[in-house]
Amino acid sequence: MTTTPSPAPPFGRALCAMITPFTEAGSLDLDGAQRLADRLVSEGCDGLVLSGTTGESPTTTDAEKSELIRAVRAAVGDRGSVVAGVGTSDTRHTVELALAAEKAGADGLLVVAPYYSKPPQDAVEAHFREVADAAGLPLALYDIPGRTGTRIEPETLIRLAEHPRIVAVKDCSYDFLGAQKVLSRTELAYYAGCDEHNLALYAVGGTGYISTVANVVPSRLRAVLDAFEAGDTPVSARLQQRATPLIESMMSAGLPGAVTAKALLHELGLPAGPVRAPLRPAGREAVDGLLAAYEELVAA
Repeated sequence: MTTTPSPAPPFGRALCAMITPFTEAGSLDLDGAQRLADRLVSEGCDGLVLSGTTGESPTTTDAEKSELIRAVRAAVGDRGSVVAGVGTSDTRHTVELALAAEKAGADGLLVVAPYYSKPPQDAVEAHFREVADAAGLPLALYDIPGRTGTRIEPETLIRLAEHPRIVAVKDCSYDFLGAQKVLSRTELAYYAGCDEHNLALYAVGGTGYISTVANVVPSRLRAVLDAFEAGDTPVSARLQQRATPLIESMMSAGLPGAVTAKALLHELGLPAGPVRAPLRPAGREAVDGLLAAYEELVAA
């Protein structure tokens, strides 16, 4: 039996949902962003997603988003893809951000479902189509109903897959069956958006991950995919299991990923800076727990 090779991932396989570094005074730290971006790409990230949830996009200005794209693009050159988060609750504003991201040098766009207003599925579909029609870049749709209050239903994704510029999904739906349904009926590239699903989704035909935890341990997460690609499923599973305590500490211990990632990066002497309100920094007890999980993983 012959098989058709899988299409090349649109943005790579191992992507980091990069934090947005700030100075201690709270302004955008472009030098820190460039240093962090260079480290992430050098240590195994195929691409960087800017101004997503982990990048604190609700509290950065439109101008800061464009500045960040330009700075990171200059730092990584053609060594990694740059995907810009442009999703908002307002279709018109989302289109404006998409056009600005393209002008600033992004390779693709991450567009979250419109939040707060809870539009019905036909309106969600129309929102994404309008952005895709206006932009000249490929889109990854971001399904994270726990934050937006609105699901991108599998049937909606299947219809949207017909659009030539809608090429990928970042999946934080916690609907594994729904993801497989879309995978079986479309050619959308599916990225795990929840680190605990990185290997599981990859094993059923996913493309890779867009990871918050990769801010801290990019090479450790990349090794999971590399082992699976090499045909060593037991090693891949063990590597994913070893990362589980850190994933749990960073993503399931009651603090947002932007807070935990910045706390660890700060402890490791890497660019991070404070989070912007309404987020608050991690307390000492939480930081100690994060450090313990990190040290356990890197010592393994």
